[in-house]
Amino acid sequence: MAHKVVSIVLGGGRGTRLYPLTDQRSKPAVPIAGKYRLVDIPISNCLNSGYNKIFVLTQFNSASLNKHIKNSYNFSIFSKGFVDILAAEQTSEGDSWFEGTADAVRRTQKNLINVDYDYVLILSGDQLYQMDYSAMVEFHVKGGGDITIATIPVTGKEATGFGILKSDENGEVSSFIEKPAKDLLPDWTSEVPDELERQGRNYLASMGIYVFSKGVMKKLLAENKGMDFGKEIIPDAIGNVKILSYQYDSYWTDIGTISSFFDANIGLTDDIPAFNLFGETVYTRARMLPPSKVSGTTLNHVIVSDGCIILADKIHRSVMGIRSRVGAGTVIKMTYMMGSDYYEELTDVLEMTNSQQPPPIGVGERCYIENAILDKNCRIGNDVRIKGGKHLPDGDFEQYSVVDGIIVVKKNAVIHHNTSIGL
Repeated sequence: MAHKVVSIVLGGGRGTRLYPLTDQRSKPAVPIAGKYRLVDIPISNCLNSGYNKIFVLTQFNSASLNKHIKNSYNFSIFSKGFVDILAAEQTSEGDSWFEGTADAVRRTQKNLINVDYDYVLILSGDQLYQMDYSAMVEFHVKGGGDITIATIPVTGKEATGFGILKSDENGEVSSFIEKPAKDLLPDWTSEVPDELERQGRNYLASMGIYVFSKGVMKKLLAENKGMDFGKEIIPDAIGNVKILSYQYDSYWTDIGTISSFFDANIGLTDDIPAFNLFGETVYTRARMLPPSKVSGTTLNHVIVSDGCIILADKIHRSVMGIRSRVGAGTVIKMTYMMGSDYYEELTDVLEMTNSQQPPPIGVGERCYIENAILDKNCRIGNDVRIKGGKHLPDGDFEQYSVVDGIIVVKKNAVIHHNTSIGL
């Protein structure tokens, strides 16, 4: 039986841990895997689960996110489906930014009045995973839950960075602690399958994915003025409503930092990546781009998106985003190149390539780039050397930042000919 579900994707705040990628865009709008945006992941999971009533809550730098969703998710006029943006706004109830996940839902739930639903699916906009939400909703309904939390078994080393809960043999949650100290962990183990226990993954971490029964969410948000689901609303509800744990044991990663974002993208180049782009459809904006053109390049473990022009000598373990242009003699390793938003005229490219004016969009000739993220519309000249590594201290500069040893060249940055960074 199909259940009536409305989905709410939480866009997050400023996304400071993903700076400088979030300097000019909201976190859900950050490009991933060469041709998608982070927000495409939860939206695609919803559509693949049969849920097509989706709100995306955002409040910071939302212009590019609005444009992406408008151009990507258009349903038939005969469909009741929608993907709508709800941005923080000044109203008679309040004039401040959203102050947490629960505050965001509380202040926008008036928009649900005209939607026919029985269950609310709360999702995060900055995670990489593939999940059938309908199985979680079915578990919630069959178990008679008021709230169901998606959980993933983690090790003790990982547990200190998550909200950890304990559940009984029926999957009912009895206690919850946010980011427990290491010395408290022995008291927080849970029942998990034998194989996971052998791996030491016997702590249940909240994935920030929740199912609420309609009336329960309204009641809790009215009675509890807490700002966050994980820190206040759910811990306070334990013992008052029935909260279930839905265990998920496939690939899932929280893309909250530059290093986790970098690892997730480079991981897609594995022979058999943990996140399968070739399985369930990941939806995004349909672009009418030409096929990519590669000349004289050795490609090894590389994802090449649409519309690229690549003349490089060698590219290894890298992701090349849409409209990426790479000049002859260049070597790129362990790099995510996001590509560009538009093409420049060929005559302009040829003129800029061999002059002292700012170079054309893309990577020039005879460059060496390793351990880097090149944001959209970068202009990297000829004979440029960029090499990240753990030896580099963190720092923020005009054209680039260094975070956890990864050099992040900023959107629209200009790196002139013969420049060296990180060497």
